[in-house]
Amino acid sequence: MRDWLLYVAVRILVVFLYLFDVETNLRFACFLGRLLWKHYHRGRQRALENLRASFPGQSEEWIWQTGRRSFEQIVMLTIDVLFTPRLVKKYNWREYSRYKNAEHAKWLMQERKGLLMVTGHYSNFEITGYLMGLFGFDLYSIARPLDNKYLNRFLYGVRERRGQKIIDKKGAAELMPQIVARGSTLGFIADQDAGKKGVFVDFFGRKASTYKSIGLVALTYNLPIVVGYSRRVGNRFFFEIGVTRIIFPQEWADKDDPLKWITAEYTKAIEAFVREDPTQYWWLHRRWKSRPREERIGAGETSTVLPDRDEQAVEIVSLSPPSPVNSPSQAAC
Repeated sequence: MRDWLLYVAVRILVVFLYLFDVETNLRFACFLGRLLWKHYHRGRQRALENLRASFPGQSEEWIWQTGRRSFEQIVMLTIDVLFTPRLVKKYNWREYSRYKNAEHAKWLMQERKGLLMVTGHYSNFEITGYLMGLFGFDLYSIARPLDNKYLNRFLYGVRERRGQKIIDKKGAAELMPQIVARGSTLGFIADQDAGKKGVFVDFFGRKASTYKSIGLVALTYNLPIVVGYSRRVGNRFFFEIGVTRIIFPQEWADKDDPLKWITAEYTKAIEAFVREDPTQYWWLHRRWKSRPREERIGAGETSTVLPDRDEQAVEIVSLSPPSPVNSPSQAAC
């Protein structure tokens, strides 16, 4: 009952938001983001700690401004998701987006030989999947469902309205071989903490635990990996969508540890676009929560933690052959 009442409240709020244009809503989102920054003490402290460790040469004023702006961007994403299907159409997409170094990735998708696309929790990471679906690209995005089933059904409907295909993380392991065999593209958010059994690679000068799934799928099926971003321009509902790196199978062929090399390479590419405008990254994210084994031993920790069950399943299925299938701104708002 509580979940249903929350869902009803959200739907009423959405109707109210739709009474105003998207720019007005984005300004309101900035205001809410600043309130969140002021009153969500634990999240603010985590963001500040992450920023200080990632940018040790920056002033405390810059750290606070960047952190506050990142909170504004998180709330603005909510408005983006709600307004994207209402605004962005096939005939007017140029009014809301521009592209940088994206042509090669587009043709790789059109070849239908299979492709992995990765990004991070940065700006509006949702709109890329929407645009790909709008123009008929065969893209599947892997996402974690919300705990509230009513809100989850509503938000999935918003995202899938124009052809975007979303797979729940819990069911991805079973579907992945079939999707790859069809030559489809798989999309991942690749900057989540993977626990103590993840691959530890450098991210902003610190070791960060990263899921093995992407590297294992790429290795098993010999798939290129496209690393890209969607970045808000100013305070508008307008985005630059770009590709910073395409990792091809021949690049890891002679590596001693190809899984770690792949993971480090796409993580480095994510860091590169975050550095171009750090205000749009989710600094409250617990990216460095898990620590490498040598650090844990040094701290006196001896317990063993098993990998996440979904991660184990993805790793197992990715090692099996596919079955045949037919068919910059820091300015305040």
